[in-house]
Amino acid sequence: MTATLQWPFGPISLRDDGQRITALDWQPGQGAATALQAEGLRQLAEYFAGERQVFDLPLDWGQGLHERVRRAMAGIPFGETRTYGDIARAVGAPAQAVGQACGANPIPILIPCHRVLGARTLGGFSAPGGVETKVALLRHEGAAGLLI
Repeated sequence: MTATLQWPFGPISLRDDGQRITALDWQPGQGAATALQAEGLRQLAEYFAGERQVFDLPLDWGQGLHERVRRAMAGIPFGETRTYGDIARAVGAPAQAVGQACGANPIPILIPCHRVLGARTLGGFSAPGGVETKVALLRHEGAAGLLI
């Protein structure tokens, strides 16, 4: 299998350390996918096809606040959203620090930072297309009624 998945906003590839997915990149992968990358891309393809709502992959959660924020984001159910303030209360950190940790998430979609919104705004998103892509993912999950 190739190391790249095409989706409406362009190519996606995954990186791993041999044991865990470490990054999702918004660009084509290089060469053939490892077994772990192939499984991750398969699960992403199922997600985009509407056949999967939960990912079952070993992920690099990071450490400290980043780990707590990433695990909190991963706990947001498909089709639901939380605010940065909600996550901040859950992890015991300021909302601004949570926003920075969300922005530093190296594994978007698999760790669903697109499900985290500002109290009065959509917040940001690292993918090509930025907030438009975030909205497209939320619409895909049926969360659009919560936004617009």
